[in-house]
Amino acid sequence: MNETPGYVSYLLRLWQAQENGDWVWRASLENSQTGKRWNFANLDDLLTSLHTQTFELSANRVGDENLPSRKNKGV
Repeated sequence: MNETPGYVSYLLRLWQAQENGDWVWRASLENSQTGKRWNFANLDDLLTSLHTQTFELSANRVGDENLPSRKNKGV
């Protein structure tokens, strides 16, 4: 599958599991383009990973004329 700059697609799986008598959320992400898979013990780790991956994608596109400017959107 061709990679498109600034685009990534994931299959997200969420489920609950018991840990020390409490129910916690577990997650896995599978990159639809590469098949690489990550497992997460909690939602905080999942969100941190997504933030890191999207930050890296954005950093790789610095100076790209096609990338919309956030300051023009009031963000």
